[in-house]
Amino acid sequence: MTDIVAARCDTGVRLGVQVAKDMIAMPIGPDFRMAVVAAPAYFSRHASPVTPQDLVAHNCINMRLPTLGGLFAWEFSKDGQELKVRVEGQMIYNNMAMRLHSALDGLGVACIAEDVVLPYLSDGRLIRVLDYWYPTYAGYKLYYPSRRHPSPAFTLLLDTLRYPGV
Repeated sequence: MTDIVAARCDTGVRLGVQVAKDMIAMPIGPDFRMAVVAAPAYFSRHASPVTPQDLVAHNCINMRLPTLGGLFAWEFSKDGQELKVRVEGQMIYNNMAMRLHSALDGLGVACIAEDVVLPYLSDGRLIRVLDYWYPTYAGYKLYYPSRRHPSPAFTLLLDTLRYPGV
């Protein structure tokens, strides 16, 4: 997590919940959901999880957070109950493409942004589980210091990148 002021940057991009309170944040994309998915071949060998806790019995495809160094905890929410599950598996990647390809190859269960896996769900190459356990997350935001007076060029950038859905 880079401090854009200390780094002398004009702006940055983060997920909405990760923007500091003293910054102006402008949506540049839609809100999103995650999806827990695996190939039909994987689920032909392993029972589908019914609850997030069931994932501990599966070979989960993990993601290492490049900026923080730790493993991504899979977050769930249902009926006001929030839950983080630390899953285990034989594969740990720091990029989405490798996690997606490993899931498509039937090597395990992955947690990937819904918009990325929708084509594979619709053509049957992936199966989604635990659908009702996933909340909606705030989408990406362009952020910049609130004490700054934007230049005309910066204002044009803001107008160009502003997500129309908000």
